[in-house]
Parts: sequence; C-alpha cells; structure tokens
Amino acid sequence: MIRRGIATFTLDTGQCPKWLFERMVKLGRSMVEAIVAEYGPDEFIERISDPVWFQSLGTVLAFDWNASGLTTILTASLKESIRGMEKQLGIFICGGKGKTSLKTPEQITQWGNRISFREGSVESLVYNSKMVAKVDTSLIQDGYNIYHHSFFFSRNGLWAVVQQGMNTANSTARRYHWFSNNVKDMVCEPHSGIASQARNRCLNLTAKESEGTRQMSTELVNTSYTGLMSDMRILRKHSGELSRMAALKHGEDETIFLELKNTEFKTHPVMDENFSYNKYLEKILWTVYQRKPSNYENLLAIKGVGPKTMRALSLVSEVIYGAEPSYKDPARYSFAHGGKDGTPYPVDRKTYDASIVFFREIVRRMRISPLEKDKLLRKLSA
Repeated sequence: MIRRGIATFTLDTGQCPKWLFERMVKLGRSMVEAIVAEYGPDEFIERISDPVWFQSLGTVLAFDWNASGLTTILTASLKESIRGMEKQLGIFICGGKGKTSLKTPEQITQWGNRISFREGSVESLVYNSKMVAKVDTSLIQDGYNIYHHSFFFSRNGLWAVVQQGMNTANSTARRYHWFSNNVKDMVCEPHSGIASQARNRCLNLTAKESEGTRQMSTELVNTSYTGLMSDMRILRKHSGELSRMAALKHGEDETIFLELKNTEFKTHPVMDENFSYNKYLEKILWTVYQRKPSNYENLLAIKGVGPKTMRALSLVSEVIYGAEPSYKDPARYSFAHGGKDGTPYPVDRKTYDASIVFFREIVRRMRISPLEKDKLLRKLSA
C-alpha cells in the first residue's frame, strides 16, 4: 500500500527567524525521541506520511498552520534535530529544499552504506525517491512545480516522502505525501487521504479512469515510431480544430478556452503547444521506442521522460485512439475550507481530535522543562 496526501497552502516568501528555527529544532528533537521510544522508528515514518499529522506537528512546533513554509522549515528542523542521532533513533532524513533536493539519492546512498543495508535495498530506496518525484511531476499535471523533496526512511527500510510544489500564477504551494508499505503500483492511484485547499482541473494520469491512456501510451512507444510520428503530425495539422472540439466536448465555451490558453498551467491538454514541432521531444520518443518499456512505470522511469512526453502520449491516445484520461484533481479534502460552522463542510473533528490526543501524550513524555510543556499543552487546547 502507498499512502499519499496533497495539501495546498499560501506561498510564503522570506526566511524563518533564527530564534524560531532553533526552538523548532529543540522541541523537534525531544518530540522525535519520545515518539521513537514509545512507538518505534517505523511508526514515526508512517505518521510523517499523513498530511494531517504532519500539519499538526508543524503547528505544535510553532509554525503557521496554513503557510507553505511549514513544509520546508519543519522538514529542515527535523533533519537538524536528529543530526548525530540518526543511527541511535533508526531514522534518516535526506534531501530538502531547492538544490538540496537534488542531493537526495546521494544522501540515501551514504546512509545506506553507513548502516550496512542489505544488497539492493539502497538502490530500491533511490529508485523510489526518483519515481515519487516523477509521478507527482509528470503524471499529476496540476500546475505545481516541485521545489522541495525530502525522503524519510527507517533502519527497517520503510520510507516516506514529503515534497512540495509551487504555482506562481496563484501564489500557492501544494504538498505531496507518500508512504511505503507493500507497494503494489506506483502509477495507478497510489494515494489515500488526499487533501487540498482547492480542486482544480488537471491532467491526472494516475487515476483508475486513465488506465486506457496508460495502456495505449505504452503500446504506442512499443509498436511503431513511424506510426507515432504520423499520429503527431495529424494532431499538428488539425490542432486548431481539435482544440475547439475539445473545448466543446468538456463543456467549455470558446471564450473561457481562449482566456486560459496563455496561463502558466494549461487547464485543458489539447492546446496548440502540444502539437508544435519539438525536436527534443521526438528524440526522447525515439529513445523510449528503442528501450521498449514493458509497462507504464518503466516508460516513466526512462531518463529524459517528463511531463511533456507523458502529455504528448496522452494526447495521441485520446484524440487518435479514444483513450481519454482523467482530468479530475486527485485532491479530496481541504484543510483551509472546513469550518466549525459547517461551511462548506464540517471540520473532520475525529481526525484532529486523535492528533491532539496523540500529541498531548507525547508532550507529557518529552524531556523538556515544565514551563515548555505547559506552553505546548495550552497551545494544543487552543
């Protein structure tokens, strides 16, 4: 099973005050020690994968609950809080924000070698880290560009990913959570408990409804490169007509379609830019054709394959062969819009109450001053 959640927040600018970060590191260290002592490292990894629990943890440690900075600062403070104690706790945190995220595979390998992971385990963790990033970037095209990727794993091999993307057009950030336990399928609805501030129209190639698209895309790159190029030329030739047909098919009038056409994230996949000649795209498709991927996951895993490649294959699959993908945002729940007055729907009190009870117990077990404990308990009560 993979559990993955998505949460959307206001995009922050600026830096976290030094005093706040130092406080989060201090409290985070005590909290992690208490959780691991009581429940073990695997429980901590699983809880990190829960977007509600992660959000609650960040709030308890004194960060704004609805800010994008909670993700980056909380992850960084947790990484710093366990520095030098990783082997003792059995918890390892790799990656981070910006360029640091690119070091994730290297850091996973370093830790794997230091703790003498069994042969093949390190390679598997590195693969999972890369594929999670690819799935949320290339298969869920929701307009958010990933800029933060952190990989958590335990000495027993369980892992979780917390990564975040930004949408500069509407100044929001969206967080993605993953948890590994008996992973069955990386590319077909590998998630549950998805949460978001708002649901948008997006290309969701992980949906069950996109199974036909996944199968057709794999078949296209295995059958005939010449045939695939011929299909793409047909799309280029009739791109304007197809765009108008797609707008009508999905209940969009022409005015709305034209208004959205030049936005950073194109809300409908059948756009002129997808049919234009692209030498690099054709080179990637030739590479994929030569590799003959046996399934959709293997197709996505090929170096160089990204959002444009998967979108192009999706377009050919839908327009030429009728295999329509899902355009529904995978988000199901919202942190920001649930209200105590029930508008637009009631707060999930059961989930939040469970988190509060858990954190109260952990705070009582933390090795901090009575004054600090009292402050945290009063914050939880509030």
